[in-house]
Amino acid sequence: MPHDLESIQQFAATLACQAGAILLDHGGVLPMAHVELKGRRDPVTAADLASERHIVAAIRERFPEHNIFAEEEVRDETNGLTWYIDPLDGTVNFSQGHPFFSVSIALYDGDEPLVGVVHAPRLGETFSARRGGGCLLDGTPRRVSAKTELIDAVLATGFAYKRDELPDSNVEHFADLILRVRGIRRGGSAALDLAFTSVGRLDGYWEPHLNAFDMAAGALLVREAGGVVTDMAGGDTWLHGRTIVASTPGLHGAIVAALDTPDVAAITGEVS
Repeated sequence: MPHDLESIQQFAATLACQAGAILLDHGGVLPMAHVELKGRRDPVTAADLASERHIVAAIRERFPEHNIFAEEEVRDETNGLTWYIDPLDGTVNFSQGHPFFSVSIALYDGDEPLVGVVHAPRLGETFSARRGGGCLLDGTPRRVSAKTELIDAVLATGFAYKRDELPDSNVEHFADLILRVRGIRRGGSAALDLAFTSVGRLDGYWEPHLNAFDMAAGALLVREAGGVVTDMAGGDTWLHGRTIVASTPGLHGAIVAALDTPDVAAITGEVS
């Protein structure tokens, strides 16, 4: 168990900003010739790879004994001290020149979150947290919203690339909740949706079919900001269970209840 979490938090924040600068160097609307597809809707760019390689190299140099579980190229075991890395969360947005994308870096000890950082390069914002240290936005402490009624809530969600092939496309959940809340946003970066929830810009976020690197950092931000994080069934398997609900405490029970359908229990599968 690392003892100096504050210095690790600072290291992760600096590293995320460095990776963000790499992304911006590749920025702008990308021609399709510069975008490869891992699936029909799932792109990867040279920027994803360059960002990940920079992050992985820095972690290997400073913490050679730690595991790394990243989106593109590195998949160590996830027991013990493990870094979860999404080098470019929101690749579709990035490739379109849309500013809502991020770098997500988190350190866990098994299933216990220790440090999490989400950096939004185009927005110029860095969200960070360490266990017991609260949630910071550019160094300033922040908290989740205080809302308690669904009708007052602005939520966010997302949809899997393979949504037409999966047991729960999330479309029915969206259609149900949009009638009960003030609004729903679909940002395109799970890490940023969680970060925005942690500082009260959103009141809650849910999504099925996620991977651990999508939500590891953002989940800690929400928890350290006073929010609640569970899987979509209200349990604690969110890190590797592929579903998440993160919100202010006053809304969490109502959101989970609205999502309680048989399809939620069917969401399983290997990391894609």
